[in-house]
Amino acid sequence: MSSSIYLIVALGALVAGFVQGLSGFAFGLVAMSFWAWAVDPLVAAMLAVFGALVGQLIAAVTVRRGFDWPTLWPFLVGGLAGVPLGVWLLPHLDVPLFKACVGGLLVIWCPAMLMARSLPKIQAGGRTADGVSGLLGGVCSGVAGFSGAIPTLWCTVRGMPKDASRAVVQNFNLAMLAVSFAIHLAAGNVRLSMLPLFGIVAGAVLLPVLLGARLYAGISETAFRNLVLGLLTASGVALLASSLPALAVRAG
Repeated sequence: MSSSIYLIVALGALVAGFVQGLSGFAFGLVAMSFWAWAVDPLVAAMLAVFGALVGQLIAAVTVRRGFDWPTLWPFLVGGLAGVPLGVWLLPHLDVPLFKACVGGLLVIWCPAMLMARSLPKIQAGGRTADGVSGLLGGVCSGVAGFSGAIPTLWCTVRGMPKDASRAVVQNFNLAMLAVSFAIHLAAGNVRLSMLPLFGIVAGAVLLPVLLGARLYAGISETAFRNLVLGLLTASGVALLASSLPALAVRAG
């Protein structure tokens, strides 16, 4: 494995770790914007799950967060149903098409919310809708560690306060990523040859996650929502940039 791969993996983990520490999610989305260009898709997926899990474990002991079980449990139930489906889909998935679909959703919906004078609040659906959001997050977690994007977007359109949203997303992410990594281990998707890259990711995320978590404490409600929507938009652009060329070649 060339030294440039190690450098790309480290750089992706550094940037993604900072974003995760600041926002509570998006490690996989940000890291993939670096890794999708040079790292084997299966390896990149395992690194994304592992790196996001390490970041969440660090945040679990450094960032104060609530634990609102009545709000959290529908997300967890849906997510636990979705993770095995995502792991099963990974070897069969059309990865460029999956990235394009997720990226398209993010770049259309998030800027519309950013440009709105006041964020729309969706009250309909109740716990069933929360569970569907968790299900989709679980599928994305099993595929490539993208557990937080859809639940975060859903918490935002629900109008949850900053700390309440982070509590749901961080607890959800930690649970989904732990289950995803365990299932990938059992399925044999994690290989000994990946261990050096796991070590690089684990070392690279430590300080950025702590720095991002420290900055989070000083962000206002409005600034946090704008940050979340901006990060989701940027993540969508990165997903489209990495997937559309492959789809264009296939179509041509």
